[in-house]
Amino acid sequence: MADALKRTPLYDLHVELGGKMVDFAGWDMPVQYPMGIMGEHKQCREKAALFDVSHMGQVILRGSDVGQKLETLCPQAYATLPEGKARYGFFTNAAGGIMDDLIVSNAGDHYFVVVNAALRHQDIPHMQANLDGVEVTEIFDRALIAIQGPAAEDVVAAHCPAARDLTFMETTVARIMGAECRISRLGYTGEDGYEISIPEDKAVEIARAFLAHEDCEPAGLGARDSLRLEAGLCLYGNDIDQGTSPIEAALGWAIQKRRKAEGGFPGAARIQKELAEGPARKLVGIKPTGRAPARQGVEIQDDQGNTIGQITSGGFGPTVGGPVAMGYVSADHSAQGESVNLIIRGKPQPAQIVALPFVTQNYKR
Repeated sequence: MADALKRTPLYDLHVELGGKMVDFAGWDMPVQYPMGIMGEHKQCREKAALFDVSHMGQVILRGSDVGQKLETLCPQAYATLPEGKARYGFFTNAAGGIMDDLIVSNAGDHYFVVVNAALRHQDIPHMQANLDGVEVTEIFDRALIAIQGPAAEDVVAAHCPAARDLTFMETTVARIMGAECRISRLGYTGEDGYEISIPEDKAVEIARAFLAHEDCEPAGLGARDSLRLEAGLCLYGNDIDQGTSPIEAALGWAIQKRRKAEGGFPGAARIQKELAEGPARKLVGIKPTGRAPARQGVEIQDDQGNTIGQITSGGFGPTVGGPVAMGYVSADHSAQGESVNLIIRGKPQPAQIVALPFVTQNYKR
């Protein structure tokens, strides 16, 4: 018999709110609510939306020189990450591919790491095996809620005034309705917002309080995907994987200058070579000319009919008002403005290579 789907502390609330529940990485998660994906997407871009991201792995790292030890697994500069700051990063493998992407926060007496739901079974043993002298503890008694959108600050600050003081990629501990929460100003929609780690016994009460705000509505996995695609943010398993290097994926910005120069992380030889010489293929934005969306796996051809790449993420962009996609093309076909064809249901459909993101990212710097 198949394993039962895991449920987050907000499961009953999702059902009560009319969430359509689906299997996502072994978790019973809402893909949408009665408002629908388009409505939820618009809500997040214009006001605020609440997402349950409790399925993500929350991990605490304790010990001496945690940041320095993390640098042996990641190309990021975690040894010099200031207390109260968070940083996007990734584990790389020996071949320079991306094992998973993650957010690392320096919480003072420990580091707080959030990893993808589907890869916690890989990431946590990886850290346990390779971070010598570091205690690696996955925490299971906390929910994780994301409030995203231009009104997110007002929604959260109504119950946690300290939220207003944070800027993008800052993190702190603050009380919300009597519960001690870790609140971080970040998210994966391209909008301003927060991810808040909450004791599970207070999660429903706090989620209800946020949703009681006139500008906040619940949103599911469907809107989360269309939002991150418009914002040009990679999804693990689609746009990045074990075979993809950070340089191919246009994630060189996430590797700090010192680490680019010194190496000392898995796959550094390939990554440094691609930084110096350029990768053979590049992740690009792709804008279909017509109305047909190009989904993952669609072949990309040049105007001569030669295969030059493949779509990794695609769909309708509600804010853009038409189809949008991301994919890899050979480096010599990656220039913005280049015309390409997408082979959709056997027929070539015209498209253009464009800059990412499709919508401006609205983080509070």
